[in-house]
Amino acid sequence: MPYFDAASSAPLHPVARQALQASLDEGWADPSRLYREGRRAGLLLDAARQTAAEAVGCRPDELVFTPSGTHAVHSGMSGALHGRRRVGLHTVVSSVEHSSVLHAASAHASGAGGTVSEVPVDRYGAADPDGYAAALRADTALACLQSANHEVGTEQPVSAVAEICRGRGVPLLVDAAQSLGWGPVEGAWSLLTASAHKWGGPAGVGLLAVRKGVRFAAPGPADERESGRAPGFQNIPAIVAAAASLRAVRAEAAAEAARLRALVERIRARVPELVPEVEVVGHPVRRLPHLVTFSCLYVDGEALLHELDRADFSVSSGSSCTSSTLTPSHVLRAMGVLSEGNVRISLPLGTPEAEVDRFLEVLPGVVSGVRERFGAPVASAPATAPSPVPVPVPAGGREEDDGGGERVVDALGRRCPIPVIELAKVFGEVPVGGTVAVLSDDEAARLDIPAWCEMRGQEYVGERPADHGVAYVVRRVS
Repeated sequence: MPYFDAASSAPLHPVARQALQASLDEGWADPSRLYREGRRAGLLLDAARQTAAEAVGCRPDELVFTPSGTHAVHSGMSGALHGRRRVGLHTVVSSVEHSSVLHAASAHASGAGGTVSEVPVDRYGAADPDGYAAALRADTALACLQSANHEVGTEQPVSAVAEICRGRGVPLLVDAAQSLGWGPVEGAWSLLTASAHKWGGPAGVGLLAVRKGVRFAAPGPADERESGRAPGFQNIPAIVAAAASLRAVRAEAAAEAARLRALVERIRARVPELVPEVEVVGHPVRRLPHLVTFSCLYVDGEALLHELDRADFSVSSGSSCTSSTLTPSHVLRAMGVLSEGNVRISLPLGTPEAEVDRFLEVLPGVVSGVRERFGAPVASAPATAPSPVPVPVPAGGREEDDGGGERVVDALGRRCPIPVIELAKVFGEVPVGGTVAVLSDDEAARLDIPAWCEMRGQEYVGERPADHGVAYVVRRVS
């Protein structure tokens, strides 16, 4: 069964499995003890630290192992913020950071009384270095920027932002979870975090690198292990396996990146040709080599994932209908792109070309079947029809003075992709210059209706309050 969700967790690399099994017999003792078993465990830990530090591009004594990538983020952020608490309590992050970064920043703000500034991104999901320059303040204690986005693959301008931060005396923490397996993070970053299961190492191992000279004070009780930055007994077999697999994937990264990038290029080019009404998101060039994301109009993301699973393809999604919160991915929301029917494909190392070809064969029928089930319109362009009789807008709204009245679509209580489907069904009945107001209480409509307008070349007028939910107004221009 093709597994296309390496960005969530990559399959265990063969080198990781071998190293894990071998070190189970040698790395079980306390590495801080002076007897033979302890010294043997300590040597394994030291060798793993040296290997990981070489891959990161830091000194071994700047790197510690943590119980997970999330733990590394939380420890790195709390340590840097606590160490610079006399400077201030302000944190700067991008709007598309991993939830572990956003949650840690929010927790610090609410617990310590600080503030958080989010730097916006463009439609590709990339932050602007000038945005970081504008957000930094005299009381900024820490800035954070991922090396590459976990949902759309867009690479971030880390080097440029790091230079800006260094010039202002602010440490920059880089979440390199998605990119470290492909190469070191360039630039004068101050702290770096990563997670072993993203590159094919075992779960339960994270990396935290803190450059010398960075003020760092881990809050909470002191612990003598891992420089006091990751308390608790180290899982040495897993750490050894993580370091060994990182070295192994780096050795094949250049060749595999070129091969997977070609496969991803094929997906990016062929999906819009095979499936109508699709938006491919993320930067077309400055992106991770193995990851591509696209969204399909008139498709329920959860239904699409289930149907692809039935066809033996494991993929991920940022659609609101695949989440417990029923809100779109914060990444897609920050980018302002279509969220419904979102599919993220992230190819593991060694993915055969034939699996990608079969995915492209299966996808059109799967999308078509889901659209048919939801009663989505088949035609991609609206047909001209006589002007409709104006329908009154419920209390709280108003009629547009467009000379032809306004059509109202009541999609209250209905989730993605129904509000957009109902809009598409009536849009052909609206004269050029006329408007449609879609009443919806689904958060995804705030993204998907403007995205529908951009994809169809129509004008999104804006939103206004209604008795229940929001009225999203669209004007027909062609």
